Amino acid sequence: MNIMLFHSTYGLGPAVRAAADRLRAAGHEVWTPDLFEGRTFETVEEGMAFNQEIGKDELLKRAVLAAAPYSERGLVYAGFSLGASIAQTLALGDEKARGLLLLHGTSDIAPSATVDELPVQLHVAEPDPFETDDWLSAWYLQIGRAGADVEVYRYAGAGHFYTDPGLPDYDEEAAEATWRVALDFLDTL
Repeated sequence: MNIMLFHSTYGLGPAVRAAADRLRAAGHEVWTPDLFEGRTFETVEEGMAFNQEIGKDELLKRAVLAAAPYSERGLVYAGFSLGASIAQTLALGDEKARGLLLLHGTSDIAPSATVDELPVQLHVAEPDPFETDDWLSAWYLQIGRAGADVEVYRYAGAGHFYTDPGLPDYDEEAAEATWRVALDFLDTL
């Protein structure tokens, strides 16, 4: 499978590189575009400030330019938190998208978005301060109406970014469960 994996607001750091290596070891071809052009951050607040400085439109432009050379192959879009929201936007706009793997995040869905049974898998903490229950319920209904085939996995007691061993949110059990399910999902596409 060809996977375009987008980093979180922390930037393209060790956790994203390790995830890409895990996916490659499972036989997938993976690209990890650096939307922050080499910048990484120690805190969410620093990363969010930089993200706001760049602006959503510029980040999406960078993501589209990174994916464009490979989109004809039929990409699976994937991402962590902020990167998940970017992956979702690109997948919903790419008629050749093969799937969408969301880790720790979602995004608004345009009312006009339509896909043809796009396989979508979301992994998120429960509770998650960035992905509240009300938000996730509305998101689930909206993405379903858009035509996606959605699976949602919640991890009770895990922190928002529980797959990153370098962060306080890390939860090894939840992270390993996420990767088992995600790799099985990718094998079905």
